Parts: sequence; C-alpha cells; structure tokens
Amino acid sequence: MCEVILKKGKEESLLRFHPWVFSGAIEKVVLAKDYPYPAPEEGSVVVVKSHEGEVLGYGHWQIGSIAVRMLEINMGMHLTSGAENEDYHSPKVVMNVSERSETFPTIERSKIDLRKLYLNRLEMAFKVRKAAGLLRQDNNTYRLVHGEGDFLPGLIVDIYGNTAVVQAHSVGMHKDRNIIAELLPSIVPNVKNVYYKSETTLPFKAQIPEEEKKEQYLLYSEQSVPSQVAIENGLHFNIDWIEGQKTGFFVDQRDNRALVESYAKGRRVLNMCCYTGGFSVYAMRGGATLVHSVDVSAKAVKLAEENVRLNFPDCTNHQGFADDAFHFLDSLTDPNSGERLRTFNSGERLRTFGDVLHYQNARRRSPLRTFESTYDLIILDPPAFAKHRDAVRNALQGYKRLNAKAIEKIASGGLLFTFSCSQAVDKEQFRLAVFSAAAMTGRKVRILHQLHQPADHPVNIYHPEGEYLKGLVLQVE
Repeated sequence: MCEVILKKGKEESLLRFHPWVFSGAIEKVVLAKDYPYPAPEEGSVVVVKSHEGEVLGYGHWQIGSIAVRMLEINMGMHLTSGAENEDYHSPKVVMNVSERSETFPTIERSKIDLRKLYLNRLEMAFKVRKAAGLLRQDNNTYRLVHGEGDFLPGLIVDIYGNTAVVQAHSVGMHKDRNIIAELLPSIVPNVKNVYYKSETTLPFKAQIPEEEKKEQYLLYSEQSVPSQVAIENGLHFNIDWIEGQKTGFFVDQRDNRALVESYAKGRRVLNMCCYTGGFSVYAMRGGATLVHSVDVSAKAVKLAEENVRLNFPDCTNHQGFADDAFHFLDSLTDPNSGERLRTFNSGERLRTFGDVLHYQNARRRSPLRTFESTYDLIILDPPAFAKHRDAVRNALQGYKRLNAKAIEKIASGGLLFTFSCSQAVDKEQFRLAVFSAAAMTGRKVRILHQLHQPADHPVNIYHPEGEYLKGLVLQVE
C-alpha cells in the first residue's frame, strides 16, 4: 500500500474531518516495497500521513485536483497490519515516488477490509432512510447513498422499487462497484437488480477500459425483473435509468414537489424545465386548474406527459411544450390584450442561456409593464448553470435573467418556486441573484419558504460543498 505524505501544515483540513485531499497539499508519495507500478494506481487505496508522519486516514487515490477521497479519517478499525507498529507508523520516506520503502509493509501484510467498510456504511445509510420514513408501501423511491453525506465519497445509489441504480464519481468507487452491488440486496429489502450508470460521471481522463464504463446490470434477477415504474408519495413515475438524466429521476425534489402540491389548488401552473414532470404530477393531484410542462427536450416532455397520464389517465388540463425556457417566457402574451410582451433586450430575442451570456453586456433595459399573467404558480428548476467555480459569474447572470422574466410575467399574488442545483453556487449567491431579479421588475416580492435537499441527501457537516440544492418560494404582488 502506498503512502501520501502531506506538506507541512496541510493536514489541517483532515484534522477538521474534510474528506478531500487536494493535489497541491501533497509533498511526496511513498510506494510500498515491491509495488508493481511507478506511481499509485488510480482508484487504489492509499494511506495519508502528515508531514511529521502521523497517520491521518486512508482513501481512494485519483489523478486530478482532488487527489484522495477519504474513506476513513484517523483510520479506525478497518485497517489491519501484520507489520510491527513501529515499522508501520515510521516508514522510510523518499522524494522520488519510483523508489521503494523497505520498512513500509507490503500490500499482503497490510490490508483494508473494504467489504466490511462498505457493509457498515451501507447499513447505516439504510437505517437513516428508514428512520426518515422513506420506506413505505406508497413510497419505494429514495436515495440510499449520497456520497460524502454518507461517508462514501464518489458514490451515489438511488433505489427505484426492486432496482438500485449505482453511479460512481471516482475511479475508486468504480473499481469497488461489484463489492457494493453484491452487498445491496442483503441490506435493502426487495432490491433484486443493480444497474451501473457511470459512463458520464467518471473522471474524463481516467484510464478505464471502455467496456468497463458501459452501463449495465451488475445484478439481474429473472424472477424479479426490473420495474421501471416507481412510487413516490403514492404517485407513479416511469423511471428511465438507462437513457435518462442522472439516475433517471430527480429524487432530491421529493419534499419540494409535495410543497407545490399543497399550494396548487385552484392555480394555473407552469412547470419550467420539467424533465419527467414530477412537479406537474404533484400539482395535478393538488388540484391545479391548469398545468403546462416545458422542457427544451422533446423526449423529456413526452415522458412528462406519460407520467401525467399514468396517474390521471382522463385529465384534460395538462399540456406539454418542447421549448427553451427563455424563449417560452419571452413569448408569453398579456391575456387581456393578446399583445406579445416585450423582452428585456431590444432587438433580437434571446433564445438560449448561451445567447443571454453573449448579449448580457450589450443589452439595453426596456421599460417593464404590469399585467395579469396566464400563470399564478411557476416552477423554475433549471439544470446546473455552473459545473465549476469559473462559471459562477455567468451562472448568476443566467439565474437573475430567468427569475426576472418569471417574476415579471407571474400573476399578482402568484407563487414562484425557484431552484439552483449548481454546487458551485452557494445559497447566498443564489438568493442575491433572485433579489436582483426581483429588483429589476419593481414588483413587491416576499420569501415564504427557503428550500433545500431532503433527508436522503444528507450533508456531511465537515463537507459544506455537499449542500448543492437551494430554493426559494416567493409571493409576488
């Protein structure tokens, strides 16, 4: 097993239990005696030590800015060694990673019981979901593992009835996928099938054979074939984990969908960026008089319509539209006059988020007008505008413009449910963007709810980056 030695003072984050070691914090790497490679194999388990030689924990080695994702900090009971303590805790360190440490125990003499670690963590994660009341006859859809929030960095597991969908975000979890798949049916009742969906989530530069990346069933039961209809709070949804986004469904919005349902009675609802139509179905059950589902993907709109029919086969008050969010909001008309409403930009209409960014500095403000809108409940749940910190500034401009359009168009007394799932954008930045949007319209706006991810998407208190979903419910006069 290889050692990662940190620069002096760089152990502070691990002493605060943050689960990442950045490459810039590493001083040197020490290879075990007879280690067969010139550097740690990507995805292998490495021991992390301070500059002074104190053992801090172990984790998966990865090439990139996050060099180690910690599985255990301060080791715990999972590390066993046949070597003498003084040999293990005081290995010889070398500057050149191609050199070997004679006193560092070999892999055979020092092993980490990963199976036991995964068993303990998965069992604890299941107990948390059970305590949260998510395992019910009317609910078989939930997230079992949420990465760092369940002390398994780089791993996502979503449960849809008798199928678990596993997604690896690190090479280490990719290598351990079969251990995890083997354990899941013994922990989660009714799970008979395990589908692996990581082709688009694994590190781009990872040296993984293409045939390993391909999505496939790790476990498949002929006696209990996968059902792609899952139940959430008594509602039924077609889940496309094979070709759909993420693991096939946005499980993280369950509680917020229920909140929409509680406000929907008698309202005209616009579900923008609808994907599978989750918010639309809840609004229908809540008694909405009209529900429109909009997504840029025609395939998503079709799936949303199928989910509405699955729950309300005779409904006549739902309609889907395949359109860009900015363009759809721009094209809304004043129902009193039939006149197309003016956009925020003179000249060419902005049809996409990219157009907004291109023209944002050149735009000229147009006078805003008051009117009665078609919709009195609007949901804005766009995809992440910022995948990394370099994109935050442009993302905030996008959130501001999208929310300004919705606030401008919504009926007096209407409710706006607005969300950001961009991990790089924190809740204060998002709130400021929405504040700026409201100020642009000059309308009276109050915050009724501040929203976040549910209990099956826990946040490790030492890893605030895990708090990615944030939302606001606004009332607009």
